[in-house]
Amino acid sequence: MDYLDYVQMTKGQRFVYRLKSFFTGIPRAIGNFFKAIGYFIKKFFVGIGVFFKNYGSRFAKGDAGTKLSYIIMGSGSMLHGQIVKGLIFLATEVAYIFFMCTFGAYYISRIYTSKLVLLDSDVDAETGFYKYGTGAVGREVMMKQEGMFGTEVVNKNTMDDSNQILLFFILTILITVAFLAIYIANTKTAYNTQVLRAEGKKPLSFIEEMKTFLDDRFHITLLTFPILLLMMFTVLPIIFTIFMAFTNYDVDHQAPQKLYQWVGFSNFAEVFYSDAKKSSTFGLILVWTLIWAFFATFSNFILGIIVALLINKKDIKFKGFWRTCFVITAAVPQFVTLLVMRLLLDDKSGALNQALGTSFPFLTDWARVTVIIVNIWIGVPYTMLISSGLLMNIPEDLYESARIDGANAVQQFTKITFPYIFFVLTPYLIQTFVGNINNFNVIFFLTNGGPEDPTRYANKAGKTDLLVTWLYKLTKDQSDFRLAAVIGILIFIICAVGSLIAFNMSKASKNEEEFS
Repeated sequence: MDYLDYVQMTKGQRFVYRLKSFFTGIPRAIGNFFKAIGYFIKKFFVGIGVFFKNYGSRFAKGDAGTKLSYIIMGSGSMLHGQIVKGLIFLATEVAYIFFMCTFGAYYISRIYTSKLVLLDSDVDAETGFYKYGTGAVGREVMMKQEGMFGTEVVNKNTMDDSNQILLFFILTILITVAFLAIYIANTKTAYNTQVLRAEGKKPLSFIEEMKTFLDDRFHITLLTFPILLLMMFTVLPIIFTIFMAFTNYDVDHQAPQKLYQWVGFSNFAEVFYSDAKKSSTFGLILVWTLIWAFFATFSNFILGIIVALLINKKDIKFKGFWRTCFVITAAVPQFVTLLVMRLLLDDKSGALNQALGTSFPFLTDWARVTVIIVNIWIGVPYTMLISSGLLMNIPEDLYESARIDGANAVQQFTKITFPYIFFVLTPYLIQTFVGNINNFNVIFFLTNGGPEDPTRYANKAGKTDLLVTWLYKLTKDQSDFRLAAVIGILIFIICAVGSLIAFNMSKASKNEEEFS
C-alpha cells in the first residue's frame, strides 16, 4: 500500500491496517531471527573450514622452524630471531602441560563419575545419607567410587565433590581454549616472521612489540583485564548453570553425601510435559510473568509521559519543584519503599486497613493488582525524567506548523509528541520489559510471591511469583538446583529472543535517522 492510499483511509481503517501489519510482522520478524541464526551457524562452520585451511597452509608453506613450532611452541619465533617471544610461548606450553598433568586431567576424568557406594554400615536408616564421624575417633570411612575409569576405594576426606568436579572441569576447558588460542597465535607468529625474513625485513623486537600495546594495540591492553574478569565472574557461572541443568542436582543429591549424575534433557521434559505439576506451575508463572511485565512496563511509560507533559506545560509554575518531588521519590532505596508499602498494606495489621477500619485483602486476593500499582509509584519518576528531557528537545517549529494547519492539542500529541518519544524510547522500553521479567525486588519485598497456591509444585510457588522469584525459592527453600538451572536457561532464552525480535520490528531499528 502506498502513502496516498493510507492517508485516504478513515481512522478506523488505519487502526485495523496498523494492527494487521503488526501481527503479520511478527512471523516475519521471527523468520528473520531464525534466518539470522542460520546465517550465523553457516558463517561459523565456514569460518572453521577457513581456519583449518589456513592452519594447514601455514604448515605446508612453513620452513623447519615454522613446522617445529606446531609441536614445540615458540621454536619458530626463536629460530626467526624473536627469542623472548619464543621463550614466552614455550613457557606457556610447559605451564599448560604441567597444569593438565597435576590438575586438569584429573577433573576431566572425573566428569563422568556416577556415584559413591558405602562399604561399611555408616548409613543413616532414616535419611539414607552417610554418617560421617561416627564410631571410634580417627576412624576412616572408606567408600567405593564408581567412575569412568573403573572402581576405586577412597577416603571420605578425599572423595569427589560434584560441584568441585564440574566447576574445575569447566575451568579446565576454558584454560584449554585460551591455550589453543595462544597455540594458534604461536603458529601464525612463526609463519609471519618467516615471511618477513624471506622479504629481507627484520621482525619487531620484543620491546618494540610491547610498545605497540601502548599505541596501535592499546585497545587490547585496556580490554584484556576486563575480559578476564568477565570470563571468571560471568561466563564461568553461566556455563556452570547450563551444565547443572543436565544433572539431577537436588536435595537428594547433595555433596558430600551423594554425587549428582547426568540425566540429559529429562529436567527440561519435566518442565514442559512429563511432570504435570511442574509443567502446570511453570505455565501459570510464565503467563503471569509476561502479564506483569507488560503492565509494569507500559503503565509506567504512559503515566510517566503524562506527568512529564503536565509539568512541562508553559503555564505550570515551579517546574523544578515538581520534578524534585519525583526525584526524591526515586532517590529512596527501592527495597525501603517496598518494605514500607508492605507494612502499610498488610491485610490484618496494615496501617491503611487500621486507619480505614477495614481488612481489605491488598496482599492476598488483590495482590496482583497491588504489585502493579506499587510498581507505578516506584517507576513513574524514571520515565518522567527521561520524557522531560525528550520533550525539551522536540523542535518548537513542528508544533507551530501543526497549529497553523489547525491541529488541536490531542492531534499534536498523537502526531508529534508521542511518536517522537516512542521512537526514541523503544530500546528503553524493551530493556525495561526484560528488566520487569526479572524484577525480583518488587515481588519479593512486597508479597514474597504470595499468596501461596497449594496446587502448585512444591507448595511454595505463590500467585504473584515471577519466574525469577520462583527460581530463588527453588534454590533457597527447596534446594532443587537442577530445576532452577532449567528455569534460568528458559528465562534467558525468553528475554534474548523476545528482545531481538521486538527491536528488529521497531522503527528505531529500521529507520534510525527518521527523527535525527
